Amino acid sequence: MTETMSLKALTRRQLLTRGAAAGASFVIGTGFVAGRDAAWATEMDALKPETMATLIQMARDIYPHDKVGDQYYAAAVKGYDVPQEVDFVQAGIDMLNDTASQKGFGTYLDAGWEDDRVAILREIEGTDFFQRIRGGLVTGLYNQKEVWPIFGYEGESYSKGGYLYRGFDDISWI
Repeated sequence: MTETMSLKALTRRQLLTRGAAAGASFVIGTGFVAGRDAAWATEMDALKPETMATLIQMARDIYPHDKVGDQYYAAAVKGYDVPQEVDFVQAGIDMLNDTASQKGFGTYLDAGWEDDRVAILREIEGTDFFQRIRGGLVTGLYNQKEVWPIFGYEGESYSKGGYLYRGFDDISWI
């Protein structure tokens, strides 16, 4: 189910039709990665599109949230798409793909089941690459104001007078 589609040049219409193709998790083109639903895309400045697609999937597997769209994971790892990070990230993705290959998959993205991808990640979780990506995701993903409503977080309260008179006790699950 996470098979990638590699495309050289494509029109907007082709992007929309191929983006929804069954079995594709990302549409990978020259200089961009798009969501399978074609509702979002991100352009690459330094990284290869395949590398960015792998980073996005890795981010989703490290911090899985079914209600959070891939575009937020793409935004969380976009900071690695700079020239000074290319060698570090590419070496880490190569290591990740090598580990996937040793487990019988062509690449990390070829591992169709989340459990398989998590097993691959567990093999590399002690590496600097994994720890740096995992650590960067904490702020890269959860500091996006657009995802706060998904988690039920209303944001900081100090500028609005604090929580005392703003429903600090409206938690229904206690």
